[in-house]
Amino acid sequence: MKSKHAKKSVQLTIRNVPEQVKKLLSSRAKADDKSLNTVLVEALSTSAGVLAESTNYTDLDELAGCWVDDPEFEKALLAQDAIDEEMWQ
Repeated sequence: MKSKHAKKSVQLTIRNVPEQVKKLLSSRAKADDKSLNTVLVEALSTSAGVLAESTNYTDLDELAGCWVDDPEFEKALLAQDAIDEEMWQ
């Protein structure tokens, strides 16, 4: 039984896809550990403006390797660790 909240979908056949496009989409699918169909639906949805470019990710991969040392930020973090002794008496 289908959920009444399930989105209706259709099946399309796309002809004359350049081999280079197929290779790139297949590579993306493999790299993202997704099916080719999922990558194609995402690409079509994004292109049609149905799916926003900024996807909600459940990991922090896009942040990996982008840390920049900021002395002011470090000072702000240290200030958060300060304990007001009078408040805790």
